Amino acid sequence: MRNSIALLAAAGTLMAAPAFAAEAATCPTATTADVEAQFARFNNAWATGNPDTVTALFTREPVLLATVSNTPRTDAASVRDYFVGFLKAKPVGTINTSTVEIDCNTATRVGTWTVALTDPNTGAVNNVRARYSFIYRFENGDWKIDHLHSSMMPEAAS
Repeated sequence: MRNSIALLAAAGTLMAAPAFAAEAATCPTATTADVEAQFARFNNAWATGNPDTVTALFTREPVLLATVSNTPRTDAASVRDYFVGFLKAKPVGTINTSTVEIDCNTATRVGTWTVALTDPNTGAVNNVRARYSFIYRFENGDWKIDHLHSSMMPEAAS
């Protein structure tokens, strides 16, 4: 009986291995330009002022570590909650420096950016210089933001 169970388990493993190998071998084609275009998509979503539009750019299990929040956001509801308030400042991002790396189903873009925030009461614009890390994951046929971390620069501009 034990030998039968072991044989069944081994057969199941062998049957699953080719399916896994085929899945792992299928990588979406992505270029540096494709990854860089994801930021334009993100910035355009910000411009809509709609938190649902921005949240739709994230994976099912995202991580958002935002500059102006002490709370890690690790699900769609908390990501949306963050953008409900943040979008009131009409953010506009500009990439200053960028490094892109691409793997099979993930891509990263890290560097520095400036985010212009407009005070809704006074109209004053504050340019926040920060570091960023975007990690994208190919999910359901589309590149989505799996992880976004942004933190203000610790040193004053020179």
